Amino acid sequence: MATKPDLPPLDQRKLSNLTLLWGFVRAYPAQLGAALIALAIAALATLAIPRGLKQVVDNGFAAGSDPAAIAPYFWGLLGVVAVLAVATAFRFYFVSWIGERVVADLRKAVQRHLLTLDPVFFEENRPAEIASRLTSDTAVIEQVVATSASLALRNAAMGLGGILLMFSEAPKLTGLMLLVIPLTMLPIIFLGRRVRNVSRSSQDRIASLGTMAAEVLGAIKIVQAFTQESREAARFGTAVETAFATAKKRILLRAGMTALVIGLIFGAITLVLWQGALDVISGRLSGGTIAAFIFYAVIVAGAFGTLTEVYGDFMRAAGASGRMRELLAARAGIRAPERPTPLPSPARGALALDKVTFHYPSRPEDAALLDFSLDVAAGETVAIVGPSGAGKSTLFQLVQRFYDPEHGQIRLDGVPLTSADPEEIRARIAVVPQESVIFATSALENIRYGRPDASEDEVWAAARAAHADGFLRDLPDGIHSYMGEAGTRLSGGQRQRMAIARAILRDAPILLLDEATSALDSESERLVQAALESLMHGRTTLVIAHRLATVRNADRIIVMDGGRIVAEGTHDRLIAGGGLYAKLARLQFETSRPDEAQVA
Repeated sequence: MATKPDLPPLDQRKLSNLTLLWGFVRAYPAQLGAALIALAIAALATLAIPRGLKQVVDNGFAAGSDPAAIAPYFWGLLGVVAVLAVATAFRFYFVSWIGERVVADLRKAVQRHLLTLDPVFFEENRPAEIASRLTSDTAVIEQVVATSASLALRNAAMGLGGILLMFSEAPKLTGLMLLVIPLTMLPIIFLGRRVRNVSRSSQDRIASLGTMAAEVLGAIKIVQAFTQESREAARFGTAVETAFATAKKRILLRAGMTALVIGLIFGAITLVLWQGALDVISGRLSGGTIAAFIFYAVIVAGAFGTLTEVYGDFMRAAGASGRMRELLAARAGIRAPERPTPLPSPARGALALDKVTFHYPSRPEDAALLDFSLDVAAGETVAIVGPSGAGKSTLFQLVQRFYDPEHGQIRLDGVPLTSADPEEIRARIAVVPQESVIFATSALENIRYGRPDASEDEVWAAARAAHADGFLRDLPDGIHSYMGEAGTRLSGGQRQRMAIARAILRDAPILLLDEATSALDSESERLVQAALESLMHGRTTLVIAHRLATVRNADRIIVMDGGRIVAEGTHDRLIAGGGLYAKLARLQFETSRPDEAQVA
């Protein structure tokens, strides 16, 4: 099973979660160095402007000043402005590049890791919500890396540098102003925690919106078939308004914190400037000095004001990073051992289940399989029948090692599955599921999913074997036609034939057929059945079967009920023996023509 990450719970997340991002940022030292250099130059240029302003005021505004003598001061000031403009442009480019690159790498890392997790993780965590987090949370992180982090560094440098330069110009006035600056930290401490909690709640609401929208749009035919459009629109509207109310609370808190901090800072500046004006009148300070001091004070005030604003962004990003850390920290319970036992080569396809007992983690009180034993010889075809919930599909899940049994052992070609690499196990298995999975890409890529390196001619050969080539040729772009989300441009039978073509192309020694012809009409079923018989030849095949055509051709039929095998044999022997199989067959004969009868 997937293990829970050893991280602080959501309500205890700190800014330290942002250290996750440093691991991605440091992978690009050249761009990071360029961004920091540009940032430093821009900050220094900004701080140099007041010093240039002082020179201009003191030397250029006095009566009788020589125009030629003051020109260098203005040219120097213009030069500083030019440097500031260029450095700011470079800073913006490199910081934005790093932000986009880091988010791209983070998304790839999380997606790559999610693909390694076993089904238990996705039983406990909704895939739609994870997908929403992968977009909404990384968007928040992108804002911090590409914008807020740069603003924080630049304004922290300018704030501290401005204070130092203010001391050099007017120590007395700066000392007075610094008495008030610590007061600005109080609202940050007091309101910051509330902003963090509300921001996290706002992100949760937005993620839920994405999950809800994906769920409803993915089932749009059912929604419209049951005329539930108005109800779903109202439900989504209520969720949107709830998210808006939470966001409004966050905005109000941040606005209040910003107003309070800026009010304190600029109020302090006003009082200090009053004292400065008195010092100019008395001749203790020059006009240029007070002008530079004012400019520095504005820079410092703006810097601290910006820091209070980006603090909220950092709080939101901390929550988002914490969730990404949780996803990256989750570990699959189904994984290769440190030294996996290689499967024999060439593959034979022999399967053995020895006294297997298994409970689904989400239903620990009900045994899906109970003391289950089954030996399947290489090349044998075994049909599996039984009522719903008998454990038929669970058997397929365990054979592919999506789960491990609590008791007993499963072996493939004599090797216990728990000793082998899951990828090597699954590479020897082709599956045709009951619900055909079609990806939102071309028909070619969907069939080629069985073997990505297959040529187009091999794909066509598999399509012909599955009797899918006819409708594929009729598509607007043939085999290159886009299939739509979940194959919405195809009928159920067409989707199933494409899934069969995918399994044919995989050419694996073990074939798992989970009601592979359930979505086909009688004519298509006869065609596909012939293809399946050819595909099954020489392969170990397990068939969850409803229809007698497949069951009759099996080497052996096992009847399951309650997670156990209750009977096994050929079709005729099981019919003659009565019991559950005969009962199921009789029910099917009563509702179907004999040539179309189903057994479970």
